Amino acid sequence: MAEIQPFHGVRYRADADLARVLAPPYDVIPPAYQDELYARDPHNVVRVVLNRRPGDEGYAEAGATYSQWLGEGVLEREKEPALYLLEQGFAAAGRTLRRFGLLARFRAEDAEKRVILPHEHTRAAAKEDRWRVLNATKANFSPIFLMFPDPASRFTDLALGALSARPVAQYTDDGGVGHRLWRLADPALVARFQALLADAPAYIADGHHRHATALRYRDANGPEGAWTLGYFTPIEAPGLLVLPYHRVLSEGPSVAEAAAKLKARFRVSPRESVASAAASVGASKAAWAFALAEPGGAAVLVEADADAGGLLPADAAPCLRALDTFFLHQAVLGPILGIPPSAVEYVHSEAEAEEAIAHGRCRLAALMRSTPVRQIVDVADASESMPAKSTFFHPKLPSGIVIHPLAV
Repeated sequence: MAEIQPFHGVRYRADADLARVLAPPYDVIPPAYQDELYARDPHNVVRVVLNRRPGDEGYAEAGATYSQWLGEGVLEREKEPALYLLEQGFAAAGRTLRRFGLLARFRAEDAEKRVILPHEHTRAAAKEDRWRVLNATKANFSPIFLMFPDPASRFTDLALGALSARPVAQYTDDGGVGHRLWRLADPALVARFQALLADAPAYIADGHHRHATALRYRDANGPEGAWTLGYFTPIEAPGLLVLPYHRVLSEGPSVAEAAAKLKARFRVSPRESVASAAASVGASKAAWAFALAEPGGAAVLVEADADAGGLLPADAAPCLRALDTFFLHQAVLGPILGIPPSAVEYVHSEAEAEEAIAHGRCRLAALMRSTPVRQIVDVADASESMPAKSTFFHPKLPSGIVIHPLAV
């Protein structure tokens, strides 16, 4: 059961323009956008979460910058501990959605305890990078994104009841996502949220490397070092949106050659554009589906029924066999199309895939469906790990909206 606590949040002072000083998580900031954030404001949090100086200099500067901002009053530590309610309002597929989540400190736990459940492997380089940032700053700037079952909507009821107060911060980010933040310090309300979170396991949606780093910090500093920053939102929330993670392939056959190889086993249907191929795969009800597109405009929708499961490893867990990404990598890319893993890169928007195709920066693009939240939970419950880049939760959580100083 997830143990949460209020904490003395560190926030930008009240007159800060949050649209200028906040940033997305470090792992979705490409170099050009990093430069833009650097230029936008001398106090942008990117200078801490993704410092651009090389090697040791970058980590040292990140720590010195954070300390300097605290000393100058750019950042202020709140006098009383609190939980924080974050609302994100955004548009998706013609709908306007809202997602509420609770920012709280929580104890990182080993997966074997079945309290905090991951669904993907972590990479050594990314963990080492986050470890060095953590040691340099002794603070969490980006929350670990967790989801938990709340079939009776108790969390939503509590969250909506807190909205009568004025938010302590609000802004709109570069992607048009509106953010509002409430500070929750009433002991009775805090206790109700604590009781609610204690009733259920929490599943990591985003932030596996940060959670692994928190465990390493605990191992190095003792039990009090396990406290880290989390964002908790219900699995059932309509604003819990997972977008497709597409693949761009630097080598492989043409679309026509791929279609010829695939049509003996799958339904292969031509599409007139990348957009129509992406729309078709998103609407497909087949057991597995993806689309292929190439520079020049050729595209096909590829669909497989349940009997195609024989192409998958016999010993693969059922929860993995259900995944489009697992099927694509295990049954199609290498075995049928002869595309090696080294040729695969990942983009998390249809626009990026279209741009790569339009400018000839790939041989093929594989357009995917989004992974249902239920499949993510099934993988975590089975203690399995998805293929890389199987999920892209949207919107991302801003870095720096509330900073959690470490206890040790």
